[in-house]
Amino acid sequence: MNQQQPNQHPLQQPPKKRGVGKIVGIGCAGVFGLFVLIGALGAAVSGGSDGSGGGNGGGKVGAAQEARGTSSDSKPEVEAQVPVTLSAEKAAFVKSLLADGTEHTSVLVTVANSGDQEVDVNPLYFAITDTNGTKHAAELAADENQIDTVKLAPGENISGSVTGKGSFTPKHVTFTDGFLGDPIRADVS
Repeated sequence: MNQQQPNQHPLQQPPKKRGVGKIVGIGCAGVFGLFVLIGALGAAVSGGSDGSGGGNGGGKVGAAQEARGTSSDSKPEVEAQVPVTLSAEKAAFVKSLLADGTEHTSVLVTVANSGDQEVDVNPLYFAITDTNGTKHAAELAADENQIDTVKLAPGENISGSVTGKGSFTPKHVTFTDGFLGDPIRADVS
């Protein structure tokens, strides 16, 4: 027995339903494509360098080193663009209450805002590269003297420890102003 909808001819088919899943899938693919495009444009604009390679580096990394007087070239127009001055020196690891029992290596860093806008400082914005070229992410809350999370006004500076897990000899520290900013590197003295 064939059941019909009222006012529907027996040979007429009901209208087809649109695939909601297809529409959602195409929308998600479009959003993903947009993010990939934005990431590619960001990498092209920033030059795609993370500043962790060898050499003097480029952009703000080289300018930061010039501002500290570690380069023989003098480019005043580049120095004026450097918003942050970074210095780093070896420091003793001071175990905090939250540190686990593993070995850690600490570096005392000083970040100075030499620009005209606020600079965000966060322990997550630092990485330590050892003498073997291995990059160590900052280990949170391991050292009692960990650098604070702050906003530095123009002319202000802050010092504190950046700590990596394990025992190693630190070669340089990299600071990135925010997760998408340009990296600035300082050799550990």
